[in-house]
Amino acid sequence: MGNVAFSCPAGHTANGYLATAVPGDRAIVVLQEWWGLNAQICGVADRFAAAGYTALAPDLYAGRVTGDSDEAGHLMEGLDWAGATAQEVRGALQYLKAQGARRAAVTGFCMGGALTVVAGVQLAECDASVCFYGIPPSQLADPRAMRVPFQGHFAERDDWCTPAAVDEFEALLAASPAPHELHRYAAAHAFFNEEQSVYDAQATELAWQRTLAFLESHL
Repeated sequence: MGNVAFSCPAGHTANGYLATAVPGDRAIVVLQEWWGLNAQICGVADRFAAAGYTALAPDLYAGRVTGDSDEAGHLMEGLDWAGATAQEVRGALQYLKAQGARRAAVTGFCMGGALTVVAGVQLAECDASVCFYGIPPSQLADPRAMRVPFQGHFAERDDWCTPAAVDEFEALLAASPAPHELHRYAAAHAFFNEEQSVYDAQATELAWQRTLAFLESHL
């Protein structure tokens, strides 16, 4: 477990955090919140590895990490979401499959959750997607075009992915050919992040067990 470099489709090298499982024939890409690739996200990758999934968390901010919400907002706004999906996320999936993974999923939180939706729509290397409280702009990824099994976890007290936005997303997703399930929790945005004041241990554990059951079914 530790830092790793991998190639992106355009030829440049990206970095990330790799947590290896044995035998490593199932894998998952873990996408960061707007804070960057911090210790908390690396811990999520470790948790997946302990559950039997080799996990790679690509560094979408190229080394930049913050704990300040204003700076995090600027970093997220400055990220080329389409480019990050086509390069770093796809490169991470390709790396995992080159290392022996038969199938690989993508999961992510907040900003990473939105990118997870994009990956499920756009990336042929993605075999399943698990989104935590993130919805991308419709022009970036139309939920009706979801092509892989999809699971979503959303908070009922969320001023970004509002309940109304989730309802609209679910209605569009229902028009896709992909198997899908959405779960809502009586919690706030970022409830899965144990470093945030809104952390909800009960909702996190329920979401985690649902995630593992979904991945077991589809990977």
